[in-house]
Amino acid sequence: MTSLAKRQGDLEEVVLEVMEHRETIQTRLAKLVAERDEAQAARDAAEIRRAAAETEIDDEVVAITKQRAVVAGTIPDDLMKLYEKVRDQSHGVAAAPLLQRRCEGCRLELGITDLAAIRAAAPDTIVRCENCRRILVRTAESGL
Repeated sequence: MTSLAKRQGDLEEVVLEVMEHRETIQTRLAKLVAERDEAQAARDAAEIRRAAAETEIDDEVVAITKQRAVVAGTIPDDLMKLYEKVRDQSHGVAAAPLLQRRCEGCRLELGITDLAAIRAAAPDTIVRCENCRRILVRTAESGL
């Protein structure tokens, strides 16, 4: 009887240890499930924001494309052909402002000779950057 009582006590201790271990695991599991659910909710919210941003961008592209078509219709054909050719060669950017004697397309400062030629050119003359070949847009901030 003593041996059986001792064996029963040992088995009860093992069962208690297993139950404690099970509780610890269940607590950890509940925490992980909550974290997963929270992450999933954040991901879902981010996907909704992304979809809304994509829609907004698509709408903006449509509007800008329409504006571009209107403006392009007012530009002489030869200038538009040059613009499209430079745009294809320059990764989509055909014209760049000339600011403080620097081409904003390639970000390089123009040399004295280039600046003198640009200063001497008539206001309606198309001038191009000698480095990147983009069309330069002259403004009051050009530094000429």
